[in-house]
Amino acid sequence: MTALLDIHLTDADADVALRADALAGLTAQPKNLPPKWFYDARGSALFEQITQLPEYFPTRTERALLEHAADAIAITSGADTIVELGSGSSAKTRLLLDAFGRAESLRRYVPQDVSEPALREAMSALQADYPGLELHGVVGDFTAHLDRLPPEGHRMVAFLGGTIGNLLPPERAEFLRALRAALRPGEQFLLGTGLVVDPSLLVPAYDDAAGVTAEFNRNVLHVLNRELDADFDVDAFHHKAVWAAENEWIEMRLVAQRAMTVTLAGLDLTVEFAAGEEMCTEVSAKFRLPGIGAMLGEAGFSVVGSWTDPDERMALTLATAV
Repeated sequence: MTALLDIHLTDADADVALRADALAGLTAQPKNLPPKWFYDARGSALFEQITQLPEYFPTRTERALLEHAADAIAITSGADTIVELGSGSSAKTRLLLDAFGRAESLRRYVPQDVSEPALREAMSALQADYPGLELHGVVGDFTAHLDRLPPEGHRMVAFLGGTIGNLLPPERAEFLRALRAALRPGEQFLLGTGLVVDPSLLVPAYDDAAGVTAEFNRNVLHVLNRELDADFDVDAFHHKAVWAAENEWIEMRLVAQRAMTVTLAGLDLTVEFAAGEEMCTEVSAKFRLPGIGAMLGEAGFSVVGSWTDPDERMALTLATAV
């Protein structure tokens, strides 16, 4: 089968977005940066290391849950096309591809990611392992390009890894409305979410003993130094992860260890940091099952299936566009 690739996001687009996000976030009070800028090649490699750490349970828990639930999801869905948002290496997705193949409904896989090189690499591997599968990759941002997803087939859109928790509530609602608008009635959405668990389990998942997550967090400063000609002293920032109980989310922050002045020559911007000042770099919201159903319902979806692991740390929810 041939493989198609649509490109809706170029390096120039990414540069414009980084500049806008850095200018807005570094001049805000409190300062903040969106987590998508962690993921250059080095950041992506660090995140892969994080998923192997003993403290980081979400990836292996969701994978085990997928292994358990994939056949039921395939039978309930009946889709002939799987679309995956933020597909990355498509490693976990193979569990779905195999299950939908066993259900004899699968014809097409549409991986979407911001990284063209990562997408090409993943599609090349998939072509070799699934020679009968149509592949149609989309280089794009799931917060901006949902209306450009290929329309062919009866689609199930998968959004795994708890990534929806990185969106703030207004962004989350906007994303779900845009996704519903992109789907036809009867098409489906498979959502992977982290559930609210004891903070004594959750916080170490984002602040591991080996310091890999700390290095991952600081990587956003390396990105700004390289792409915006900034002069952050990366080692002068300390990683911090906290459970914000009132919002039921983890916040990752970078804490300035001393007062400093940072220049971003590429933005013609100078930023002051006070000693101890904290900058938020990621929110990772956790959910409760009734709230997931309500959130999807408000966006125009009806839940048709829900699966959790035995410890109720992760959930998979299948919903139909109504």
